[in-house]
Amino acid sequence: MTRTRLVISGMTTVHCVRAVFTALSGVHGIHHADVTRGLALVDHDGTVTTEALRHGVRTAGYEVESVENERRQLPVI
Repeated sequence: MTRTRLVISGMTTVHCVRAVFTALSGVHGIHHADVTRGLALVDHDGTVTTEALRHGVRTAGYEVESVENERRQLPVI
């Protein structure tokens, strides 16, 4: 599982948050998106490209300022 952190410009209201959440929900491979004003943390299967995430955000009418990928590993018990 991969987590990607998106910093998004122009998001100022709850409507903005809903619009980005809805747009990201349509991107194939995303398991979960936690969206707040100006930020989205997206958990996906690793096949989702940065361009697909940017396109999803653009669909909602906003622009991604920066992208940071982080590999998440489950602890071994």
